[in-house]
Amino acid sequence: MKQLDKILKDFKSGKTSLAETKKQVGNISLVKLAHARVDLQRRERTGAGEVIYGAGKTTKQILEIAETLLENGQNVLATRLSDDAILALKDKYPKAKISDIAKMVAIYKDTQPKLKGLIAVVSAGTSDMRVAEEAKFTAEFFGNKVETFYDCGVAGLNRLANAIDKIKKAKVIIVVAGMEGALASVLAGLVKSPVIAVPTSVGYGANFGGVTALLSMINSCANGVSIVNIDNGFGAGYNAHLINSLK
Repeated sequence: MKQLDKILKDFKSGKTSLAETKKQVGNISLVKLAHARVDLQRRERTGAGEVIYGAGKTTKQILEIAETLLENGQNVLATRLSDDAILALKDKYPKAKISDIAKMVAIYKDTQPKLKGLIAVVSAGTSDMRVAEEAKFTAEFFGNKVETFYDCGVAGLNRLANAIDKIKKAKVIIVVAGMEGALASVLAGLVKSPVIAVPTSVGYGANFGGVTALLSMINSCANGVSIVNIDNGFGAGYNAHLINSLK
């Protein structure tokens, strides 16, 4: 990289200070496109690389960002994609991993280290599966082992009871629920692991697009519950990965 060579030569010759050199090296980690600045040092800084949020972006923009990441040796995770964007990525990268339910794509340039701990994703109903799959796909992309337990809502607690012994083995538990969002409190009262609650917009009018479930989870009387935003399966999967990464 010619720019990096010049920076290092200037530092060696004494033209630039150590602080200025660090600043210049940091600046070249940003690849400036017409519509985005792709951060190539995010994985080194935070443990997880740049992720493409697809909503609001054109297919061309998504492809350009993905190509930039791959050219620089980084894996690609793209979320909230349109069907057209998924087809375009699949056509250009035939080995890409696709989730049609979560509307996500993963493309691997580099080997992702596998983590030991288990992450459990528990959903209240099948209608919550889109958000649950987003959490699962995200956690798996970052190298986590994930097991799913779908349709375990409080309308039939026998379903949760049948799965609880397996759920208890997880280091982190993601709970995805709409309607009144009660599953997070119920499950958190049964396990030792931290629970990440994801309210969904699933429900009738008084659910207010997920606000009712969100407030219910915030007001949980069970300990150990943290909450992400409505329908934010990605955020839950990412946070579960950070917890599972701790030594």
